[in-house]
Parts: sequence; structure tokens; C-alpha cells
Amino acid sequence: MFRFATPEYFYLLLVLPLLVILYLYAVRCRHRALDRFGRRSTLRELMPEVSPRRVRNKFILFVIAWGLIVGALARPQFGSKLKEETRRGIEIMLAVDVSNSMLAQDFEPNRLERTKYAISRLTEQLTEDRIGLIVFAGDAYVQLPITSDYVIARSFANSISPDMVSRQGTAIGAAIDLAANSFSSGSEGSRVLILISDGENHEDDAIAAAEAAAAKGIRIYTIGIGTPEGAPISIGGEFIKDEQGNMVVSKLDENTLQQVAVVTGGSYIRATNRSLGLDEIIKQINEVEKKDLTTQIFEDFNEQFSVLIWVALGLLWIEGLMLSRKNRWLARFSIFKPSDHRK
Repeated sequence: MFRFATPEYFYLLLVLPLLVILYLYAVRCRHRALDRFGRRSTLRELMPEVSPRRVRNKFILFVIAWGLIVGALARPQFGSKLKEETRRGIEIMLAVDVSNSMLAQDFEPNRLERTKYAISRLTEQLTEDRIGLIVFAGDAYVQLPITSDYVIARSFANSISPDMVSRQGTAIGAAIDLAANSFSSGSEGSRVLILISDGENHEDDAIAAAEAAAAKGIRIYTIGIGTPEGAPISIGGEFIKDEQGNMVVSKLDENTLQQVAVVTGGSYIRATNRSLGLDEIIKQINEVEKKDLTTQIFEDFNEQFSVLIWVALGLLWIEGLMLSRKNRWLARFSIFKPSDHRK
């Protein structure tokens, strides 16, 4: 496993664009100053020792060295030893509806963004549980397999969008079937699915899928996001309209979500602008019998920053030796200078 122990140092790379801007500004000022004295071609003949290319190469070496130093400060590491760690927790699979209807703005800023924010907060509260992520619309896909890495889970959750699923629709049954087959082996009795949707299922038999999941010991908790009155769907600043030119309004359909939860012994919660309902569901989940979950983690990490430091120092050494101007004495020893063969 490869990781950066202190990735916050990568913010120092933000200095590079500023350095490039300052370099280009200095070059421009230099050209303007030369233009005041005459043509550049003439000045180039009068100052043969001047080498703009060397100045540019020195700057490039410095920039590369800076990037390597920043990479070294971030402390790249390779995991060298695996160990098994046992935690007492639950496997939680989140199934998030990413259909276009989730862009309705009856929640601020819209249903999907409100969901992503709630999931991000959830990952900050978990300690010993595992979490996975499924996205679905007309089809369902595993976005993140079951993991105990909450940082990665938060990153994946923040990146979900309707573009991830090409076929539109709301296939709740497909999401349930996929989730039921995505839990890790040996986690029976400690598996929970949290399904977040506006409930407008038009694709499959979600109740049959829920019954099959219940037979495997999976509890499903559902969150209905939206309002019964509904709201128009805006994509790229334009509202979706039907074939007759009427504005499409997406309304919350609680019936399917309620039945799915009841069938599996879970519960249904309607989200509000103040609370999506994940906190309430986690409290209920904590009452479920937890089980020992065994996972393999890297215990020892080998530091790799020294390689980057030595390469950076080598580049800075070369940059320091490289003169900004051509040296007439050294030019006599240039191995690239063509020899003069005279007879």
C-alpha cells in the first residue's frame, strides 16, 4: 500500500503558479528594456555571452526541485507489513439515488447535494463500522466497495453525480440486489443498507428485492428526500420539460420506501431541510447486534522521502553550477563544438 503521511504539504505546490507568473513577468520586462536600445537581433550579436535559454533551464530545474521537495515533505510511504485487526461494528452500505430527479431544488441547494453533505458528516461520526457506496438511477453500480477508510469514503461520496449512471430512471430493486451481493463474506447478522431516494421507482420490483435481502439477514433503512408537493428539475440552469412542453415536477413517493423498510425490519424516515435523517438511523443501527469484523491493515510503513530529497538536491546543485551567461573559457572545451579539420 502506498500513501502520503502528511498530504497537507501539497498545498505548497500552490506557490508554483505564482513563481511561473513572476518568471514570465521578469522575462517580459527584460524584453521591453532591450527593445528600448534597439533590435534584438543586433543586440544578440553585441552580447553573445547572454543566454536566455540557460535562464529558462535554471528556472525549470528550480521548479522541478521545488515539486520534489514538497513531495518529500508529504512523506511518501510504502506499507511493508500486514496485520489483522478485529473491530466490533456493522457493515453499512449506502445506496444513493443519482437520477435527474435528485436535482430538484425543494432541498437546498438540491436533493443530491444535501445528501452528499449528510454522508460526509456521517463518515466523520463512524469509528469501528465499515461503509460502502452504491449509486443508482436506471442501473446500479458499486461506487466504493466496503471499507473502513472513512477519508476515501468521504471523497467518493463528494464526487457522486447524475453523470455516473448513463441510463435514467430509479431502479431501487437493482440497487437493493447489488447491495445484497456487495457485503463482505462472514459479515452475516451485521449488514445494513441505507437507501436514499425520492422514491419514484418505475423500473423494477423493489419489494421483491427487499424480501430477498431480508432472507439474507439484511436490514434496509430508507430515507425519502423531497416533498410531496415536489419541485422542478434544473439541469445546467434549464428546467426539464415533457413532450408537451410542460415543466416536469418531481414529487416524493414514500409508499415504496416505506414498504421496503417494513419488509426487512428496518425503518423509514422522511428527510427535512434541517436533518436528512442519517443521524436518527445511525442511532437505530447502533441498537442492532454488532459483530466482530476482521480486516487487514498495514502496520509498518517505509519512508521514501529521502529519494526525492536527494534528487531535488542534485537538481539544485546543477542549477547552481549552471551559469546564466555563456562562459568564453568553458566554451573552448565544449564537446558539442564541431572540430575544424584543416589540411
